[in-house]
Amino acid sequence: MNINQLVFRNFKKNVKNYYLYVFALVFSAALYFAFVTLQYDPALDATKGSIKGGAAVRAASVLLVAIVSIFLLYANTIFIKRRSKEIGLFQLIGMTKTKIFRILTAENFMLYFSSLIVGILIGFSFSKVIIMILFKITDTKGIAKLHFSEKALIQTLIVFGVIYLLIMTMNYLFIKRQTILALFRVTSSTEGKTKKISILEIIIGILGIIFIASGYYISAKLFDGSFTSMNALSIAMVSILASVILGTYLFYKGSVRFLLNLMRKSKKGYLSINDVLSLSSIMFRMKSNALLLTVITTVSALAIGLLCLSYISYYSAEKSAEDYVPNNFSINSPKDAASFKNALNQKKIAYTEKKIDVIQVKANVKNILENNLEGPMVDSSAMIFSVVSEKSVSGVNVAQNETLFTGYNDMLQRVNSFKDSGEIELKGKKEVIPQKYIGLNRKFLLSTYFTSGMPTVIVDDSVFNELEKDADPSIQKESSVYTGIDISKEDDLPKANQLFGEMKFSDDSLNDSRIEMVKSQKQTMGLVMFIVAFLGLAFLITSGCILYFKQMDESEGEKPNYTILRKLGFTEKDLLTGIKIKQLFNFGIPLIVGLLHSYFAVQSGWFLFGTELWTPMIIVMIIYTALYSIFGILSVLYYKKIIKAAL
Repeated sequence: MNINQLVFRNFKKNVKNYYLYVFALVFSAALYFAFVTLQYDPALDATKGSIKGGAAVRAASVLLVAIVSIFLLYANTIFIKRRSKEIGLFQLIGMTKTKIFRILTAENFMLYFSSLIVGILIGFSFSKVIIMILFKITDTKGIAKLHFSEKALIQTLIVFGVIYLLIMTMNYLFIKRQTILALFRVTSSTEGKTKKISILEIIIGILGIIFIASGYYISAKLFDGSFTSMNALSIAMVSILASVILGTYLFYKGSVRFLLNLMRKSKKGYLSINDVLSLSSIMFRMKSNALLLTVITTVSALAIGLLCLSYISYYSAEKSAEDYVPNNFSINSPKDAASFKNALNQKKIAYTEKKIDVIQVKANVKNILENNLEGPMVDSSAMIFSVVSEKSVSGVNVAQNETLFTGYNDMLQRVNSFKDSGEIELKGKKEVIPQKYIGLNRKFLLSTYFTSGMPTVIVDDSVFNELEKDADPSIQKESSVYTGIDISKEDDLPKANQLFGEMKFSDDSLNDSRIEMVKSQKQTMGLVMFIVAFLGLAFLITSGCILYFKQMDESEGEKPNYTILRKLGFTEKDLLTGIKIKQLFNFGIPLIVGLLHSYFAVQSGWFLFGTELWTPMIIVMIIYTALYSIFGILSVLYYKKIIKAAL
């Protein structure tokens, strides 16, 4: 038999063992090529296209390369170790290490580049679907075309060519360093199996739980007023990150084994076959895989968290726009308002108008703040607020010595939370008017041009006139009149918005359209969500495959145990029940810990991104869990095949 025949026979023999590796390689190539094709698509061109996201896609493609590279290198490490006995046999029959490396290189070349070609073809086929999804998410009007990019092809071939060279280098070093005896021991070596749990492991286990719990506790306190300076807030954020990551590592290193050991002790030595196949195996193996599981859990939490936050912002676009632009159109220049109303009248578009006189006033609100983030830019004794008269607001009546606040978003409510009542001072240029604060309403009256996100202050008309006469000119806005225009008929709104966009205003920064703000936020956050989802999907597939490969490796090593158990009379169903519990732990523990990490991360700062929390977060977590569970099911099916072959 010559070398070529040996290569093809080995290739044919090992293809069935590499089916998921081939799938992952095809998937990675398809994902990367489709993503890079998107990068060179005219729709993302910074000057001509409708979505200005080329730079973001390029940055994301670098991260995608890192994810794919790490996965393929790790997968190759697992499979080269599985073939260690075969490599040892080649050496026993007299083959040199160089010749063995040539055989493996030829096999890998055929497998790798045939999968790469298939992946590129699939990626090209789905590139149109991907751009259609992007157009849908970002609410962009455009025609998605099947676009083949030579630049994307060259970039993909270069990236995967470099990865292939790295894989071959790893294989060469592995073959070069191993002795024949070591090659036969690689797959039979244990993964740190310890018979008895030590005091040190108990301490590590308890510390892991404490570190994670402390990180969660600090994250819950992050914006509730416990940290009143930017330095304290920064230190708290670093502490959360450090304690959660370290706690996760210690959790896998000792906590899992410690908790499962308590469960086993509660059974007082009476372990069922399910306990032996599930709990015992997990106790011994999670410790040795602590670093890998920590990385998978941390990156999973990061992917879920970022996707939740971007979806929260996307999901909340309409509600957030109402806070920034209270009416269909907010026009803060009387001249521009007159021009726009004249244009609406010419087009016979019915509308209603709301005009509010506004002045800027410094206020001492120290006594009504429950917590505030003090710093060089924040002085609660002289904060600037927009003040309006009660006559400008329908349904509001305040006494001469009373002040009502209205219009406040969740972000500032967390950072600077107001009490229900208290004493404040409104400061003119010369006079200070004491007022009784009577509460805070949610409704927004003015655009952010006037409020800068702070609440609007409603006072008695006589107090407003007094403050207007004594107004400090240094803090007044360019305009002192807010004009809100609402279109009477919903069907006329698109025409009015088009007209608004065609208007030549004196200063566009003074005027806003709610529709345009919603569209802008959806385009920006839709693109971010799309990229994060793309990277998250890539990581989900790669991490799921890595855990699946580990289970394949473990199942092969445990096959003799299943043979013994079957000979003792245990049925295939008996063994499979324990395996299902084992996979529930193997895949469930990293998933649950990752979901918990992302939940507390999102919970601590979601209000910075939008107005809705639960619906977007639950949707993201359910989808991620469903996709992740597929690999657990595949692992059970693989074990089922191994158990069947045990007798």
